[in-house]
Amino acid sequence: MQEPLAGLLGFLQHCLTVQKGKFTTLNQFILTEFMRWRTNNPQASLNGLREEERLRLQQKALGLLTDSHPGYMDPLLEIYQLSSLKRPLLLEHVDFLHAYCCFKEALVFSVKVELQKDLDMEKVCVPLILLDKLSLVELYVREHPDLQQRLVKLLDSWCKPNFNIQALLSQYPNVVLSKHQTDQIQPKLLSKHVFRLMEKFCIDPGLCSNSVYKRKLDSLRFLMYKTFGEKSMSEENWRDHVQAMIEGNTELQVQLVQLLVKHCSLKTAAQWAAHYNLPRNRLSLGVWDKIQSLSPKQLEMRAVSGPPESWTPLQPDQQKYYQLPLPRETVHFVETLDEVEQCREAVLKPGCVVGMDMEWRAGFGTVSSQHVALIQLAVQDRVFLLDLCAHAISHHSSTVNFIRALLSDKNILKLGYGMSGDLRSLVSMWPELREEPMKMEGVLDLLHVHQELQRCWLGNKGCRSVKVSEGPAEKGLSLLVQQVLGKPLNKTEQLSNWERRPLRTSQLRYAGNTQFMSSGMAFSNLVSFSFCDYFFLVTDAYCLLDVYLILSRDPKAFGLPEDLRSIPSALSPTSQEP
Repeated sequence: MQEPLAGLLGFLQHCLTVQKGKFTTLNQFILTEFMRWRTNNPQASLNGLREEERLRLQQKALGLLTDSHPGYMDPLLEIYQLSSLKRPLLLEHVDFLHAYCCFKEALVFSVKVELQKDLDMEKVCVPLILLDKLSLVELYVREHPDLQQRLVKLLDSWCKPNFNIQALLSQYPNVVLSKHQTDQIQPKLLSKHVFRLMEKFCIDPGLCSNSVYKRKLDSLRFLMYKTFGEKSMSEENWRDHVQAMIEGNTELQVQLVQLLVKHCSLKTAAQWAAHYNLPRNRLSLGVWDKIQSLSPKQLEMRAVSGPPESWTPLQPDQQKYYQLPLPRETVHFVETLDEVEQCREAVLKPGCVVGMDMEWRAGFGTVSSQHVALIQLAVQDRVFLLDLCAHAISHHSSTVNFIRALLSDKNILKLGYGMSGDLRSLVSMWPELREEPMKMEGVLDLLHVHQELQRCWLGNKGCRSVKVSEGPAEKGLSLLVQQVLGKPLNKTEQLSNWERRPLRTSQLRYAGNTQFMSSGMAFSNLVSFSFCDYFFLVTDAYCLLDVYLILSRDPKAFGLPEDLRSIPSALSPTSQEP
């Protein structure tokens, strides 16, 4: 052909078909062949054409981008150098695409020719957000921090309590939504996107007041249910989290008082209202009168009172829950480099079996990623608690290298339960693990074993029967411990503030049940901490050892293979996170 560029457009125009699937069409075949032929025929370009002919071909190519397959965009942009067109022409084409409701094509074209700074972000992006195409919108703002901020603030504005979705839709009459797409535009889901994008784009949470308030209010309601409804959280834990969450926020303080009237008592609500000096016109019915009837001493919010905590749990707890079978002198709190070295010597032994668990502060209403506060390591006769809130060891190379060596040693069996979450938090705290990835060796996640057990018991494959005690349904590791060892874990400290110092003895008992190791350090290292903070810290780790011991004695009785490490993850290989 004497004019191959004009001929190509003629072919594509005359055999035009709208093809939504991934099937090869005649158009695609012709375009692919032209691109291959063009590599050896560089003369087939716009460079030798007159300005008028060049512009005519470019405008004709622009027209094909409206109706053709999205896969044509990159080749046509390259062949006809469409990015070199004057800005007004490119912007006119975007308006043309919008007028024909080609919202996706308009956005992708804008990104390809870098028009973001010349366009109204809301006009381009809102229709696609409404159509549940937020991933495309993220592509649009990817290289533009100012647009990222505007996008997050826009989504946050839709999370206002009085936001009217119908008023928004009326501004875009050409956007027709399905029920599923309409359901996606609700504060609960939108706030999740806001927090995800805040973290992804490093946006200041102060710019997203609606989403932050909603998350804190939802967390406050959850804490009220856990403490006064389900009664699975101690009042001390509840107070720790609530005070940190509502500090300096009058609206949340008012909401707390309303919830206390509903879930607790008028007196407690009055104490909190008086503590924060809330105005009378913001209080629930009866709270102001209660404040007036109480003396200043009665209005004081005292610490939760109760008998002094000892290392030995109360008798009812001993009968009801799995108990740590170790004396307190075998639990060692590690907060100096010398103690890290002693812990390392005790744990890094070939053939050792180590229970491993991590604790971090529950992120009620927070935005930042969770940082590990404690790493529990348990062997048969000892437990080590690595205090990552201790500045001396938290980011020291000795600590990082020790944990890296432990996780990558194939001759040491590490037991955990749902370890992916722990490792994500650890990597977010120690970038060294991300910059120089390690190969995990000798790790057995009992979550996968538990999933196999449940499949076996569900199918009644001749496995040993499992008794489940009465009471609230257990889940996760507590359910596994109940099914294998006969008693669940006491999880009242599970949602503790693990960054508080000193820890309570009950927290220590919790963490201790989870993990153990051997070492020569004494429990006297814990003197600066209250005894009640330690028992729970160790139960979750140590129970892993007991569960593994029972299961590995006779795996066939539980319907498991001889080698428990041969049990695959429930996730497919392609979906597992690295």
